[in-house]
Amino acid sequence: MELGNPRVWFGLVAALYVVIFPWHPNLRSPNELCRLWQARAIAEHGKVSLNETMQQYGPVGDLSVVNGVYYPSKAPLMSFLAAPLYWVMWKVAGTVPELPQVFFSRLVLTIAPTLLLLVFLLRFLKTYLKGVLPEVLVVAYALGTLAFSYSEAFFSHQATAVLLFFAFYAAWRVLRGELKRHGWVIAGALAGAAVMAEYTAALTVIALAVYVLAARWGRWRELAAAAGLVLLGAAPFLGGLMAYHQACFGHPLESGYKHLADAAYQGWHVGGFLGIRLPDPTAFVLSFFSPLRGLFMLSPFLLFALPGLKAVRATDRALFWLCTVLLLMNAYFTSSFDYVSWGWTTGPRHMTPLVPFLLLPVGLAFVRLEQATSLDGRIGYAVAVGLTVSSVLAVGGIVFVNYVPDSLSTSLFGLAMPLFQQGYFPPTVFNFIGIANPVAGAVPFLLLLAAAALLVKALVKSPAVAAAAAAAALAHLLLLSGATRHDAADEGAVGHLKAVWLAPPGQSVRFW
Repeated sequence: MELGNPRVWFGLVAALYVVIFPWHPNLRSPNELCRLWQARAIAEHGKVSLNETMQQYGPVGDLSVVNGVYYPSKAPLMSFLAAPLYWVMWKVAGTVPELPQVFFSRLVLTIAPTLLLLVFLLRFLKTYLKGVLPEVLVVAYALGTLAFSYSEAFFSHQATAVLLFFAFYAAWRVLRGELKRHGWVIAGALAGAAVMAEYTAALTVIALAVYVLAARWGRWRELAAAAGLVLLGAAPFLGGLMAYHQACFGHPLESGYKHLADAAYQGWHVGGFLGIRLPDPTAFVLSFFSPLRGLFMLSPFLLFALPGLKAVRATDRALFWLCTVLLLMNAYFTSSFDYVSWGWTTGPRHMTPLVPFLLLPVGLAFVRLEQATSLDGRIGYAVAVGLTVSSVLAVGGIVFVNYVPDSLSTSLFGLAMPLFQQGYFPPTVFNFIGIANPVAGAVPFLLLLAAAALLVKALVKSPAVAAAAAAAALAHLLLLSGATRHDAADEGAVGHLKAVWLAPPGQSVRFW
């Protein structure tokens, strides 16, 4: 098999995305269920409030309350999109259990959009990178970053990343003369939809505006026309969002975070913009380098984006400003928001939209290292290869669990590996047809190892590179292992996940 053949890597990634189903109903995941309950409320009662739905199906978390009426605290787009899916199932079957609602909502609204994104991401990268490297980066993105985790959960973060990248892609093609002016309307609609899906998407929208400004600096009439068309595209979504705020919270610019039902969480969102305050060095370090969920600790190949920015600047100055502003804004945001509120997630979730924009600088850094004739350059390339493979193995293993308690020391060796060693393999679609774990759960491991093997085959050019890459990958995994305490907190988290595991060893799963 050759990784350069898109059918091979896309089929492998798609199979892994569809096969696993990391969902454990007894955890009562509030971020997901509040949106899914609102979808039920819309379909069954024609309401966006949850009072009747919770009386019928049980309580959920992450709520806002106004005069005794409950709503999700989240931006509403994901709920609105999930409502027609639920309505179809409800009309066909009458009673819809929680499991199929979660499965099909994820499949249609988080997994399928990411798979579509991979196609356009590959097209973008092939414009600047040659050979097999674009495919390598797309596979590393799909399986070795936050994209994998949030495609496998009904959160808004990866859906927002998809919308924002497509907004960029439309603008990029207009600027290159490959799309007519209506592309600005498309870009605006996608950006507006992203904000309706997740409020913090506004940060990336600002960075996209900087990108367009840098690309057309001095051409003010053209910029003014583009701005008008972007606003035209965004208007339906922003208008709908403000109407939702007015109906639920009494003001078009007032979100549910101003009315949280749980007062314990209110402090995270008070002051600044959605809780963004002055930066805290501890939050910065933990968000990027915590062995539990640090962005660069779990996906260390993304670190090569930093030296790669210089190459981006030489290639396209507007793209350089986009990547730089995005990095700076996300670093400020994650350093200014309460780190504790990243809880129960794989990685710093609000940086999910940043990740696809790091791939071009990563790729250009790889090219420079591969072409280097110095010993340092050859070693650097081998390290980059090793960290790419270890990112896929580490993130993939964590996503097979995908719910990470705050009490853990590390997510891979403190939670995922102990569960796997005791036969608690990831739930899969094979469990739905009567095949029990660990047999059914072995398939995702085989697919993940096959993806890692394809990456090695594509990137390793010599025995020396293979040895150095293996050492780098091992060093990364040993670092995560060494940071694991294996203490009472870790054991308690493992015990908790075992107690709620959807497909324990030898037990069947009822899908409907």
